[in-house]
Amino acid sequence: MGILSWRRWAAIILGSLLISVGINFFLIPLMILDGGLIGIALIVNYLLHVQVGLTMLLCSIPIFALVWFHSRNMIYQSLNGLLLSSYVIDLLGPYRFHFLYYIEWTPFTRAVLGGFCIGTGIGIMLRNGASTGGTDLLAHFLSRYIPLNVGVIIFITDFLIIGTGAVLLPENTFVLSLITVAAGGVATSLCTWNVPHNHHFA
Repeated sequence: MGILSWRRWAAIILGSLLISVGINFFLIPLMILDGGLIGIALIVNYLLHVQVGLTMLLCSIPIFALVWFHSRNMIYQSLNGLLLSSYVIDLLGPYRFHFLYYIEWTPFTRAVLGGFCIGTGIGIMLRNGASTGGTDLLAHFLSRYIPLNVGVIIFITDFLIIGTGAVLLPENTFVLSLITVAAGGVATSLCTWNVPHNHHFA
């Protein structure tokens, strides 16, 4: 595997910061969800007040255990991104209310900016051969065994997570979360434009 290049480390650090900013400063104050592992961690946070980063780590264990026996290289490329992003998410958590005190935006604006921050962070990681793992890692794994595109699997997973959140959380959560996922998808697509599909988990 070798030592991660400085470029990949820079991408992981910048990506983790953007993901953390999007979650802490835009989504959590309004109880908005994102898709994937982040969405699951946010539901747990809203209902049980468990730290988002810690929940991401715990939820990743069974996914990594499943993938470990089939494609360890996929795990190696995800582990650093997961560990650092989880740490930074919880690190910036206490500062979210300072941010809220000085800046006011509409719920729609928060949903768009939050999704764009998270999507850009994930896209920067993917473009440099890293990721946060989670349901994206699971989708890449499942696509080898079921006749569905990775993007379709991720979309289905995201919709199920947001749908679950809509049942458990306030009624405006669903629409704002869809906006967040859409903004994040656009940002990730822009960041990974012209990147070969197999580059992400080569």
